[in-house]
Amino acid sequence: MDITQQPPEARDLPYDVFAKACPSRGTLEHVTGRWGALTLGALYEGSLRFNELRRRVDGVSEKMLSQTLQGLERDGLVHREAQPTNPPRVDYELTPLGHEIAERLLGLIRFVEGRMDDVLAARERYDVTRGAR
Repeated sequence: MDITQQPPEARDLPYDVFAKACPSRGTLEHVTGRWGALTLGALYEGSLRFNELRRRVDGVSEKMLSQTLQGLERDGLVHREAQPTNPPRVDYELTPLGHEIAERLLGLIRFVEGRMDDVLAARERYDVTRGAR
């Protein structure tokens, strides 16, 4: 859809993710990157401690999860709450904005999961025609 087909309110937005210097690009990267999307999806289910979240997002390293959470927190999508206990307890949960974004991401995730048979068949056809296996 070109800009003339967009509703007027969309044309008046001060941000353009396609522009190189637009700050929305960084947020889009945080949200749609592998670990960001999975972290937001996992937190949609409710508040989690760091290690619970790490177990839920299978395969993420401690360092990557920490970096991902910091980026999402900086963007206002995740709230971090440190409890003054011994040992320290830190809980993560979605902010209202994070919840709204996670809801949309989960729609895409469910759609992809539901179409994986088609994707796998397409991969097979591609590999056969390209001689790879």
